[in-house]
Parts: sequence; C-alpha cells; structure tokens
Amino acid sequence: MNIGEASERSGLPSKTIRYYEDIGLIRTERGANGYRDYAAADVHKLRFLQRSRGLGFSVEECRQLLALYEDKARASADVRDIAETKLGEIDRKIRELTELRHALEHLVHACHGNDRPDCPILEELSDGR
Repeated sequence: MNIGEASERSGLPSKTIRYYEDIGLIRTERGANGYRDYAAADVHKLRFLQRSRGLGFSVEECRQLLALYEDKARASADVRDIAETKLGEIDRKIRELTELRHALEHLVHACHGNDRPDCPILEELSDGR
C-alpha cells in the first residue's frame, strides 16, 4: 500500500511516517517505481508506535519497545523496566505540575483583580518577592 493508505490505516500523518522511516524506526520496501510500499506489518508497527507515543514514551523508548516487541526471546521484565521508568517520570511530572499549580493558585488568590495597579502576580514574576 502507499503512504496515504498506511497513514489512513495507522492514524498517523504521512509526515510522521516519513520521519519514523528517516530515523530508522520502521523500514519499508520500495516498489519498482521507487515509491514506498507498506505492508500490513508496517501498519501494525506504526499503530504500535502511535500508541507508545500516546502513552508518553520518547522516540528512543519506542525504539527499545519495538525492538523488544520484535524479539520473541525477550524477557517481559525488560519491557516492564521501561514502563516502570516511564511511570516514575510521569509521577515526577505530576508532582512538579501540582507544585506549580499551588504556587500559581496562591498568586491568583493574592491578587485583588481590581482597578488598582499593584499586582502580587507581577511582583512575583519581576523579582520573586
């Protein structure tokens, strides 16, 4: 199938598919006419990558996961280690965002939001008082 059909079946834009090919995440055959020729297995890998990226895995993590997926002698512990590491990163980001939210919430509550020019939000942004 051509890239348009692979895009439609995988749910990924053609540009993303070309990028994944350029960085070696997927390898497609070329037809006699020089155009990319995608097989059902390629579309399956593209869907795998789409779901992996949707869960927050980086391109390099996706590369590792895809290699493990293709390795039938893999240990599931290797896959779990990658997923647990990602889960830890997500938990850390959630904590950081929660702290940011509390800090901004405090500033919003400290600002009267009236016609006066004094504003604790701007004061904090300008010099961190």
